[in-house]
Amino acid sequence: EELEAFAAAVFEKVGLSPQDAATEAHVLVWANLRGIDSHGVLRIPQYVASVERGGMNPRAEIRIERETPAILLIEADHAFGPVVTTFAMRRVIAKAAQIGIGWAVIRNTTHQGAMGYYASMAAEEWMAGLALVCNPPNMAPTGARAAGVHNSPIAIAVPAKRYGTLVLDMATSVAAFGKIQLAIDKGVPIPLGWALDKDGNPTTDPQQARILLPAGGYKGYGLALMFECLSSLFAGNPLLEPILLHEGTVRPGTQNSVVAAVHIATFGDVEAYREHVDRLIEGIKSLPKAEGVEEIMVPGEPEQRVLAERQAQGIPLPEGTVRNLREVALRLGVPLPEALA
Repeated sequence: EELEAFAAAVFEKVGLSPQDAATEAHVLVWANLRGIDSHGVLRIPQYVASVERGGMNPRAEIRIERETPAILLIEADHAFGPVVTTFAMRRVIAKAAQIGIGWAVIRNTTHQGAMGYYASMAAEEWMAGLALVCNPPNMAPTGARAAGVHNSPIAIAVPAKRYGTLVLDMATSVAAFGKIQLAIDKGVPIPLGWALDKDGNPTTDPQQARILLPAGGYKGYGLALMFECLSSLFAGNPLLEPILLHEGTVRPGTQNSVVAAVHIATFGDVEAYREHVDRLIEGIKSLPKAEGVEEIMVPGEPEQRVLAERQAQGIPLPEGTVRNLREVALRLGVPLPEALA
């Protein structure tokens, strides 16, 4: 609670309304509580710097440009990502409740934090949720030594019973840039195969990492390319094409995104569906284990275990992250939580 209050106070200082600052802080700490530290309060200095550079817009005029019973096209005006994405997800959940499905394309948003947060919003309403995002190039297509696609993350969540929510939240790269930033904060190297340096050479130095590598080679690259087609091109706001063809620039930090919700009750009994998800999980976990493996887990399960631990014991932050937060607090005149002071 102290960390979330601190984050909200910082965001108010840079111009967000109290309500939007609270939303932004909540989404970041949600990630930290689940061990997704690469998308948690580590991002605060980056966001503050983006506002100061004219990237993220704390007073964005979010507007719906097109709407049908099922779809939305939302102009975000470079709003803070969690602010516009929670707005969009609530709208598509409402549409799904009415007609079975809601689908929104968000144009000109900014960093959204952990995408699993938004997909889980739908699962909490007994729906299937989906969220994906695209940025300008930061990942090398298979066979290239330069960035050509973005490591576009995707999250899918569905409701279970005894297992709560089954949620997959993954980047299309081997590792997200946030994990490289986390390695910098911890002062540790990154594994070979995560990234290339500015000249396209493999590196284990997080300070030199500039270009991400796709997960599964052609598979991660192919997914990233198609996500651009489903988001940016639908929005009429290409983020890869102008860079690849040297036809212009893209405002730093610009993202396009898709969020969707599907009402499970449109297809059948929700309780039966949730029971089937439980049984599916139990079947996976009952498989013979490979040598050295103690337990087979499903997507989202490690994060749920970290959540229980951190709710009881608090959120540990690397010294580098704490140092960066102290600098922001001092510069903006925001009191630090006692544990970080």
